[in-house]
Amino acid sequence: MAQLSKRISERAVSVWRIHAFIRLAIFLLGYSIVSFFIWRFDGPKWLVLLLAVLFLIDLFLSVVLWPRWRWQRWCYDVREQEMEVEYGVWTRRRTLIPMSRVQHVDFRQGPLFKKYKLASVAIFTAATVHEIPALDEQEAEKLCHVISAFVKVDDRDV
Repeated sequence: MAQLSKRISERAVSVWRIHAFIRLAIFLLGYSIVSFFIWRFDGPKWLVLLLAVLFLIDLFLSVVLWPRWRWQRWCYDVREQEMEVEYGVWTRRRTLIPMSRVQHVDFRQGPLFKKYKLASVAIFTAATVHEIPALDEQEAEKLCHVISAFVKVDDRDV
């Protein structure tokens, strides 16, 4: 198979790291509560240590390694007859989406994406939704228009 040519924005790494920090902050709150009760009621102290080690491993993987790996594995290509997306760190997924199956396209941008001038493009088919995350705002908007134009061309061919 040919190498896909387009990549998502590298700023996705920063956004994914922020998401990981938020998730880990919530986990840390839960860890602190559990640890407090273990210490308070003379529970097994090794469990507190185990939870701390698991937290540090999760912190390292989800903040340092995982976002970079995820970004490196994300690529896509849009052609007149189909689009192709490839992603996944442990399990690689490569999806081919025929333009004839596309129903509509959405531009999505949450608060963090807006701050980093990123957006996602969601491609709706009858079966599912395919999303290309973390594109530059202008690239995402352009991609929405390109896909819409290809879908209209494909509709006229039918």
